[in-house]
Amino acid sequence: MALAKIRSRFQLTLPTKIRKKFNIIEGDFVEIQEKDGGIFLRPVKMISPDQEYFYTKEWQEAETEADKDIAKGKVAGPFETVDELFEDLDG
Repeated sequence: MALAKIRSRFQLTLPTKIRKKFNIIEGDFVEIQEKDGGIFLRPVKMISPDQEYFYTKEWQEAETEADKDIAKGKVAGPFETVDELFEDLDG
């Protein structure tokens, strides 16, 4: 359980432990429901279901590795370097 104080304009700050656990960042949305005599907050990600995969940890890690390879001059596919790719495009 966590305790949070209601501030001016009825705003409250979610404790860091909760924000990190549910990966809540500034600008995210939360659904608010009245439930069993209390208030229930549920994080809601506004991502189209057909785009969800692009936000998974696996996809992001693969993108990071690809970015590192590109920075080193390597590209995915049949080419070993960016220069080889450009040579093929020019030909």
